[in-house]
Amino acid sequence: MKIAITAVSDEISGALDGRFGRASKFIIYETDTGESSVIDNAKNLEAAQGAGIQSAQNVIEAGTSAVITGHMGPKAFKLLRENNITVYLTEL
Repeated sequence: MKIAITAVSDEISGALDGRFGRASKFIIYETDTGESSVIDNAKNLEAAQGAGIQSAQNVIEAGTSAVITGHMGPKAFKLLRENNITVYLTEL
């Protein structure tokens, strides 16, 4: 299973980014192999609007089954749920 984790750096051991749509990066962690890759989300950091939906689309295209983040807007949440992606919200 692939899990998208909002992150402030490229390191799996780095800090969680509490924002979903404007997260610095997404670490895509593959639970079956323990391998990870990074999606740079810099394009959405400066977006005037729609950052959450575009970030959700990127996570969907990466083939993830779950997302771990601190906060997510309702439109991004709805899009992920419509694509059968489980969302886990956590405090920093």
